[in-house]
Amino acid sequence: MTHDFPTPEQPLKIGTRGSPLAVAQAHETRTRLMAAHDLPEAAFEIVVIKTTGDDRTLIDADRPLKEIGNKGLFTKEIEEAMVAGAIDIAVHSMKDMPTEQPDGLMLDCYLPREDTRDAFVSRHVKTIADLAPGQVVGTSSLRRRAQLLNRRPDLKVVEFRGNVQTRLKKLDDGVADCTFLAMAGLRRLGMTDVASSAIAPEDMLPAIAQGAIGIERRTADSRVAALLEPLNDLPTTQRLSAERAFLAALDGSCETPIAGLAVIEGTDIWLRGEILRPDGSEALQEEGRAPLAEAAELGRKLAARLRARAPGDFFSWL
Repeated sequence: MTHDFPTPEQPLKIGTRGSPLAVAQAHETRTRLMAAHDLPEAAFEIVVIKTTGDDRTLIDADRPLKEIGNKGLFTKEIEEAMVAGAIDIAVHSMKDMPTEQPDGLMLDCYLPREDTRDAFVSRHVKTIADLAPGQVVGTSSLRRRAQLLNRRPDLKVVEFRGNVQTRLKKLDDGVADCTFLAMAGLRRLGMTDVASSAIAPEDMLPAIAQGAIGIERRTADSRVAALLEPLNDLPTTQRLSAERAFLAALDGSCETPIAGLAVIEGTDIWLRGEILRPDGSEALQEEGRAPLAEAAELGRKLAARLRARAPGDFFSWL
C-alpha cells in the first residue's frame, strides 16, 4: 500500500485539549507516528483546542459536570474542528468519550492501555480507610462519589473540578482532605509520586475505558486510516469493545455512576461491571467471561443482567 505521508510543508494536524495531560497524550501519539513511519517531528503539528470542559470560569466555580453539558463536554469543539478540516486526527482520553461518534467520524485506533486504577491522593493519609468520619473528599466524578459513599457514608464529598495541577492546588489550599486521580494520567505526566496509594479494582472499579487513549479520525479519510493502522493495540481494542458495549447498553452519560473493567485471560475476556445510585446507597455488580471474539456481546449481556436486577426506580436518574 502506498502511503501519502505528511511532510513539514503539509503536516498532519493533531487536535487535543490544552491540559498538560491532554498535550502529553498528543505528544505520545506524535512520537508513535514518527517511529511507525520514520518521519520527522516537523511532519506533525499539535493543535490545541479549547473545549467547554476547559472553561476556567466553570472549573473555578466547581459546577457539577451535569449542569454544564455532559456528553461531549471535552470533545464537541475538537470534533467540530475535524469535521471542518482544521485538524486531521483527535487524541482523546477514552473515559471522556461518548459511546457514539458524530456522523462522519470514527474511532478505530487505541494506544496500549496504561494503568487502569484510581489513585488516592492526600497530603495527610495513605488510604481511604485512614480517613476519619466527616473528613472532606473532593471529586467531580459521580462514579467515584457514589463508590466512596457506598463504602464510607460517613465522609463528606464536595465538587472538585479541574486538571491534575488544578486539583492538587485545591488540595494544598485545604478545599478537601483528599481526592482521586487516574493512575494512568499521573504516569503519563511523570507524577506517580503524587499518589498516596493506588486503589485496587476490587475496592474501586474504574471508569469505563480508564487509562486508554483513542485516536479519532474522519471515516472517509483512508490516508489517515493507513497512517494510524500500525499504532492500534489489539488487546486494548478488545477490552474497550467489551467495556464500551456495556456502557452503551446502559445508556451511560456523565450523569451515570457506572464502572467496568475488562481483562484478557488467554483466549477469553473477563468483564466486571457495576452500577450505583448517585448517593451510593445501593451498588449492583455483575461479572462474566466469554471468548475474545464475543467481547462486545459480553458487555451487552452484563448490562442486561444488571438492568434485570435493578429495582424499578434505579434508573430514574438517567
